Amino acid sequence: MTKYTNDSSNFGADGPFFRIIREGLKGLAEGDDYFDLLADDVIFEYVISVPGYPKHVQGRQSIIDLYSGYDDYLRVHSADNLRIYRDAEASIVVLEYEVHGESVQTGRPYNNHFVSIITVASTKVVHWRDYLDPIAVFEATGWPDRST
Repeated sequence: MTKYTNDSSNFGADGPFFRIIREGLKGLAEGDDYFDLLADDVIFEYVISVPGYPKHVQGRQSIIDLYSGYDDYLRVHSADNLRIYRDAEASIVVLEYEVHGESVQTGRPYNNHFVSIITVASTKVVHWRDYLDPIAVFEATGWPDRST
C-alpha cells in the first residue's frame, strides 16, 4: 500500500498506468503512486471523454474519489507507446500513450490512446488536460443506451 492506493491498483506503484505516467514525468514530478504525483488542488479537464463523465474536477481527493471504482470497471494489463514532448520553460509535458486491458464486466479487450497535457509545479502535477478515444471505451464496455 502506497500513500493513496493499493500497489497493485491501476494507479498504484506496480500499476502499468502509473509506471508509464511516472516515466513521462521523470525528473519533473515525484510521487509514490499516481495520486501522490498530484498537487492537493490539482485541476483535471476531460476534454474528449465519454458521456456522463465530468468535464472538470478539482482537487486530489476528488480525483481519488472519481477513480475509486476504476479497477472494478477496467483492468489495465499494460501501457506503452509513450511519446513525450516537453516545454521545460513552461513546465508543461505532453504525453501520448496507449493502455491495454479488458473490461471487467464484459471481458472484451480494452485498447485506448490518450493525449495528456500536464503542467507541473514544485514536483507536483497542478493541471491535467486529458483526451481519449471514447469509442475504445464503448467497444470494451458496451455502447450506451441511445433510447434514453
